[in-house]
Amino acid sequence: MKVLDWIADGQVRLQRAIDALPPHAVTEPSALPGWTRGHLLTHLARNADALVNLLTWARTGIPTPMYASPDQRATDIEAGAGRPLTEQRADVRESAERFRKAAEALSADDWSATVTSGTGRQIPASEVPWLRAREVWIHLVDLRVGVGMDVLPPDLAWALVGDVAGWMTARVDPGTGVELSADGHGTVALGAGPVGATVAGPPYALAAWLTGRGTAADLRVTGELPHLPHWL
Repeated sequence: MKVLDWIADGQVRLQRAIDALPPHAVTEPSALPGWTRGHLLTHLARNADALVNLLTWARTGIPTPMYASPDQRATDIEAGAGRPLTEQRADVRESAERFRKAAEALSADDWSATVTSGTGRQIPASEVPWLRAREVWIHLVDLRVGVGMDVLPPDLAWALVGDVAGWMTARVDPGTGVELSADGHGTVALGAGPVGATVAGPPYALAAWLTGRGTAADLRVTGELPHLPHWL
């Protein structure tokens, strides 16, 4: 599964970035409002464990939600954010290994099992690795370690464009119609209205603009850009 390769590659980059941080960096701000790097690293580790729950659900058939309660995600992040960097490094590494082993344990049939995402969507287990790949690569950028969205593999960045554009289509103003395109990757629609604008450029630049991690400066735009809803 190509997505599992994306996860593995992203995890290597993430771990290298974390290992290069000085101890005091854990308390410094990340690119996410209100979160230190400690918050972000804890989130990455707990996200891996939460997605292991979904993979376990797919393998065993026993409903195992990502979080035991609606508040658990935020509570766990706050509880772990202040830990020393050495502990954070180990947690990110070990939780990623748990995810890898859980994915390897699934059979071909297990991947078609239906589980419930953290937002309440019914999804096949085969979508779970994408949820992890997205977290690893985007939050690598959010760590503020000098890494930009241009490090995303082009196919992953284009998959992200499709994912985010699909989510936004139901949330942009009625009548919005934007055609997103990247050479060699085709086109994706944003909004359900008639096409009133086109936006073209490298997949990473489109993904950066859509996710709020870049501007339209590196894109070729015709027409008027829509107001984009906030996406994390």
